[in-house]
Amino acid sequence: MEKDNTRFKLNSIADAHRLFDLPKPLHPLITLVNNLNNQIDLNRLPRPHVLNFYKISFKTKLTGKLRYGQGYYDFEEGGLMFASPGQVISNDEEIGEHTGYTILIHPDFFLGNPLSKKIKEYGFFSYAVNEALHLSDKEKETIVAVFEIMEEEFNSRIDDFSQDIIIAQIELLLNYAERFYKRQFITRRFVSNDLLQKLEAILDNHFSSQSAISEGIPTVQQLAEQLNISASYLSDMLRSLTGQNAQQLIHHRLIEKAKEILSTSDQSVAEIAYQLGFEHPQSFSRLFKTKTNLTPQEFRRSFN
Repeated sequence: MEKDNTRFKLNSIADAHRLFDLPKPLHPLITLVNNLNNQIDLNRLPRPHVLNFYKISFKTKLTGKLRYGQGYYDFEEGGLMFASPGQVISNDEEIGEHTGYTILIHPDFFLGNPLSKKIKEYGFFSYAVNEALHLSDKEKETIVAVFEIMEEEFNSRIDDFSQDIIIAQIELLLNYAERFYKRQFITRRFVSNDLLQKLEAILDNHFSSQSAISEGIPTVQQLAEQLNISASYLSDMLRSLTGQNAQQLIHHRLIEKAKEILSTSDQSVAEIAYQLGFEHPQSFSRLFKTKTNLTPQEFRRSFN
């Protein structure tokens, strides 16, 4: 365990067990904590803190349930939360009841297994706490069943098959989470559409004003902060709604604005590039050609 002036860091599974006065872990790289009886006070973990391992938590109750009018609500049957190594968990996150399961996995546990690389592709490990996965009653049964299988494997034996079996269950859990998140994007479609409209308005205003000249092309992180959601959640939400991630949407709105200027003004390509936030006209021309199969000059000539 380490502590500096700003944050507390847990480096190992053993550190976590010591902090919560748990028996020594059965495996140095992975542990599963059953807190269904809510006897372990997980709020003892200082905030902000950083974990040196993956964390997957199932809570039987999730706080912060949102409601939008009469058309949207989250389930109340518990949910899943995820954190990746090096992620800062801030002061206002994960406070409250922790009844449920928590699995902590050091990245070295996956060495030699394809999941070592694949786990980095699951965007929800970078979601904020208010973007947790809310589960229906049926989904909850499925998730709890996977945790129960892992718990039985932990407690029964550690042998040559244990690691492969446990990794298979972790991957199954992650695949279910990905499926259920896609369902959540659908049940939150009203909210997602509202966020999409706000995002498009932000981009339109940015490229139509002088903002692009002074601030450049907006990043996904900057847009996510303006919408009060995480960058990963923003991209996954957009992909669910439009088939495009956030970066692709930025480029789409930029190219549409460029087409408008090219077809309605006599500004030079360099002037348009500068107006849209590019430092170098060549970068603008290259992106435009990639997206339209035409150079800016060729596109303009098509209107004359």
